[in-house]
Amino acid sequence: MSSSITEPSPPSRWQSLKANILIIVMAVLLTLLVRFFVAESRFIPSESMEPTLWPGDRIVVEKITYRHRPPQIGDIVVFYTPPLLQTMGYSRDQALIKRVIATAGDTVAVENGQVWVNHQPLQEPYIAEPPVYTMPPLTVPANTLFVMGDNRNHSNDSHIWGVLPVENVIGRAIACYWPFKHAGVLS
Repeated sequence: MSSSITEPSPPSRWQSLKANILIIVMAVLLTLLVRFFVAESRFIPSESMEPTLWPGDRIVVEKITYRHRPPQIGDIVVFYTPPLLQTMGYSRDQALIKRVIATAGDTVAVENGQVWVNHQPLQEPYIAEPPVYTMPPLTVPANTLFVMGDNRNHSNDSHIWGVLPVENVIGRAIACYWPFKHAGVLS
């Protein structure tokens, strides 16, 4: 008794092409799902977050945390342009980045080179220099945040244009990955 084993024929060019197209489509879909729901990369265009982030830095913005908790003081958030800046010509879809200084119900003020939250000086080891301006007390309304750049004197932020609607927040900046000399986790 002799049995013969037949080897399968190689896939046709059409079958190989279909398989490659399917792989590419799946990769694109997976990339889009990650970008829209999990994390995305962003570019830092200005000096407003120095010395934490520098122009040209590339960061990772994660989008999961704020589905489970609201932004907190100290978080670095990426957000779409707030309403007042839109009236000044900024695009609605332009992304900005700042640090959360106060949340709904908090009172924030700036005087004598110090940011005050709820009548307590905010400890800010991350800023470039103390602010050289003053701002009268402001109580942050519900569903909004008060955000400022770490480079206090060179930042177009809430002390100029007001509070940020929480709905404008894209996500939380968690790491810088480029250039390598700035790479690391953001705190």
